[in-house]
Amino acid sequence: MEELLIVTTGGTIDKVYFDDKSDFQVGEPQIGRILQELGVAFRFSVIGLLRKDSLHINQADRELLRAAIAAQPMKHVLVTHGTDTMVETARVLATIPDKTIILTGALNPARFRGSDAEFNIGTAVGAVQSLPAGVYIAMNGRIWDPLKVRKNVAANRFEAAG
Repeated sequence: MEELLIVTTGGTIDKVYFDDKSDFQVGEPQIGRILQELGVAFRFSVIGLLRKDSLHINQADRELLRAAIAAQPMKHVLVTHGTDTMVETARVLATIPDKTIILTGALNPARFRGSDAEFNIGTAVGAVQSLPAGVYIAMNGRIWDPLKVRKNVAANRFEAAG
């Protein structure tokens, strides 16, 4: 892997809590800070494309993401994305040829103790380096085919669809 392209779209992984508003908002992308703190041994660049909860990502946003990734020369791509519509976005990105694209996110904000963010990012980084070209989802310690996975909202995890 020459260089990893990271494209951020927002989602829970980047959410921060505002006490004065008693709600969460999407903040600055966290993945660059996380990778720097971990001292990774590869080059990466981060494009902060969107700052949205995935429930607010629409088809135009997905097309913008697809175009942004297709326009970059890097063959290895990691996308941070909210979990609620990650599968839908992955299906749009499947039209990009000759790139290995992994979508990941978090069920708890990266800034929170006990967040799954670092684990999911680590899984995604390993996957993007070892899998053939295609689109995959890295969540809950597994690599998923976007056509065969769904988010189980009640259990707050990804699982096989069907």
